[in-house]
Amino acid sequence: MTDPIRHLTEAGRLGRFYSDGAWRDPAAAERIGVVDPAREAVIAEIALCGGPEVEHAVAAARRAFPAWSRTQPAERAALLDRVHGLVLDRLELFARALTAEMGAPITYARRAQVPLAAEHIRVARDLLATYPFLSQRGTTAIAREAIGVCGLITPWNWPLYQITAKVGPALAAGCTVVLKPSELSPLSALLFAEVMDEAGCPAGVFNLVNGTGPVVGEALATHPEVDMISITGSTRAGVLVAQAAAPTVKRVAQELGGKSPNVVLPDADLARCIPLGVAAAMRNLGQSCSAPTRMLVPRAHLAEVEALAKTAVAGFVVGAPLREETTHGAIANRAQFDRIQTMIRIGIEEGARLVAGGPGRPEGLTTGLFARPTVFSEVRRDMTIAQEEIFGPVLAILPYDSVEEAVEIANDTIYGLGAHVQGTDLEQVRAVARQIRAGQVHLNAPDWDPTAPFGGYKRSGNGREYGREGLEEYLETKSILGFYR
Repeated sequence: MTDPIRHLTEAGRLGRFYSDGAWRDPAAAERIGVVDPAREAVIAEIALCGGPEVEHAVAAARRAFPAWSRTQPAERAALLDRVHGLVLDRLELFARALTAEMGAPITYARRAQVPLAAEHIRVARDLLATYPFLSQRGTTAIAREAIGVCGLITPWNWPLYQITAKVGPALAAGCTVVLKPSELSPLSALLFAEVMDEAGCPAGVFNLVNGTGPVVGEALATHPEVDMISITGSTRAGVLVAQAAAPTVKRVAQELGGKSPNVVLPDADLARCIPLGVAAAMRNLGQSCSAPTRMLVPRAHLAEVEALAKTAVAGFVVGAPLREETTHGAIANRAQFDRIQTMIRIGIEEGARLVAGGPGRPEGLTTGLFARPTVFSEVRRDMTIAQEEIFGPVLAILPYDSVEEAVEIANDTIYGLGAHVQGTDLEQVRAVARQIRAGQVHLNAPDWDPTAPFGGYKRSGNGREYGREGLEEYLETKSILGFYR
């Protein structure tokens, strides 16, 4: 069966949470609708959990932690291997869930959202074969041990991908987890909980509690038995979680907002790098925290860049997510759609020049949360659309007069999550990359690397995900002096 709503309904998952190895009914009967953004229709209802469910899940995770943290890496790797296989076996089911809950085109869900999510599990599994949980420094042993019970808070824009980016390394480290996915895109999380159960995850090691940030998120952040919070979300949400967690001095790892630059150097091959830059900015309809939505280009090449960007946008097909030819589906939720429309209007009012797109829906689409891929040019660095994260298909082109000015503009932001640099002279490309204050920099559109650490400078957060560094976020360091003789 590849219909996620029917599957979850028949399995009785929609109104339940997963804790201590079983699906359970919540204490209250509050429900929230899951909206298909392409149709603006409620397609399912899930249970909204609260304090009692958080208590149950945290207690289960605490009970399970001693035994799970003492398992051998090979045992943890075996579980992750089963999870990895089950995710790939159910690729179509997951893809259709993502299309239904957040408007992703089915082709993109199949090609990127699900397989890239599976990669996080694979990387965590493979790290267990080589990671030195115990190492020697003279006569001292350096032990890396699981931090404990982890509350994992994930967003609506890459629902499954962000779940696996946290669950994989947390379990590999020997932690137990309580997952709170976004209540706006919960279907893929429920399917993932089924995978964990069918993979034979020991009771209490993985738990799922659906609910809102102010209720379930805050309960996890303040809970004295939760040792760590990992959150991916807006900077505002990250600040609130950190404040709530402070009294219990728990570790907080944050992957937050971004306003990433794409620095196109004077010698760049524009015919290649501009279409790639536009595609990167509008991948997942721009609903990615690291999307390079500020394109910095030499002023002398501005007209050529504008023409190339306009042509690139014209090649997009915005429409029903289940159509095979659709490249860009619906914006994930009404609040985000409204914000995108507001920001486009602000761009026009502040004097940026509209190259493509604009406010409203694309021609021919009268319903659904469909936005027009939009390109602004002659954007000044002090404009709202150059400073604030829009989280939609809106690209700002900013001209510069020197490479030094380009670096200055690139760093003129409160964020520092990602960046791109394009150019022919590799030494100059590398030199510019070294000057940009961001946690991950892409040079000349490289392939995605699931082992490359990902995280932010400044208000884009702290801590890292992916690869070895992502695993280490879930570990404590213990030095044992005199261990070796």
